[in-house]
Amino acid sequence: MSDTSPTIGFFEKYLTAWVLLCIAAGIALGKLAGNGMQVIADLEVNTVNIPVAILIWLMIYPMMVQVDFDSVRRIGPQLKGLGLTVVVNWLIKPFTMAFFAWVFFTKLYAAWITPELANEYIAGAILLGAAPCTAMVFVWSYLSGGDPNYTLVQVSVNDLLLLVLFIPIVQLLLGITGIAIPWGVLSTSVIVFVVIPLVAGYITHRWLMRSKGEAWFKIRFLPALKPLSITALLATLVLLFAFQGQRILDSPIDILLIAIPLALQTYFIFFLSWKGGRWLGLDYRTCAPASMIGASNFFELAVAVAIGLFGLNSGAALATVVGVLIEVPIMLHLVRIAKGWKYEAA
Repeated sequence: MSDTSPTIGFFEKYLTAWVLLCIAAGIALGKLAGNGMQVIADLEVNTVNIPVAILIWLMIYPMMVQVDFDSVRRIGPQLKGLGLTVVVNWLIKPFTMAFFAWVFFTKLYAAWITPELANEYIAGAILLGAAPCTAMVFVWSYLSGGDPNYTLVQVSVNDLLLLVLFIPIVQLLLGITGIAIPWGVLSTSVIVFVVIPLVAGYITHRWLMRSKGEAWFKIRFLPALKPLSITALLATLVLLFAFQGQRILDSPIDILLIAIPLALQTYFIFFLSWKGGRWLGLDYRTCAPASMIGASNFFELAVAVAIGLFGLNSGAALATVVGVLIEVPIMLHLVRIAKGWKYEAA
């Protein structure tokens, strides 16, 4: 125990500094490696990058191993949390994203970008807004001390609704028809980011509880996993920024212009969900993941659809990529906010 606690404290205490260092390191690595990064970027299945998938798996596994399937069957008292996320994710979030994008790209930025490019940026933002988080919410819930059982049920409900509502909402907001959802991307992402770590976590949980006991599992095993999760998170950050490092350096102003409304939307949805959770009387361990799932995005799906509809070098694709780049730093900040409000929300 003494070996893991200082490491956890060190990472968490200086997490902002680590994030900034990882962003800088990622951009520098992308610049120095040049086309070499493309080799790693091309290691993918159905547009899901394999190295990134492995790192995300390492982030999610510590959350999955905590899931108590006996408790999952008693999720009834947390139905208010599920109702909150359904309303925010599907009846509010896509439309506020479209509104923020329209205000910034067509009004506030009119002097800097063309109407054609503005429309493409709006399309990319809408694709992000219509795809609430599927995988990374496990990480944000884990870091903020959320209930792993509730988080699992929440993600499962979200995945089912995603299959039904993503296309109609995108068609409505973009005003186009004939959208072909990349089912391979969707199924691969769910299998890699949810099913595989869930099965691994379930097997580990059952085996260790029987062989080592509950006390050893909670006091020794779980604390030892937390540095692994945070290290994988920081490594993911380096890799994502390395993939897009040259693009960031080539178009820093465009990146900044796109990032502002996306960041505003993220904070708005988090605070809206948090206030809604408090009003509904949710306990902290439910309110935290219920607020995190809408604030973050299923960026793998958004990027894939943007590329399929508008092309790899389109403004829509760039907007979804910016969503990827800003998500981790902002969500880490929201984790800190949630933890700072923990006693107030309890």
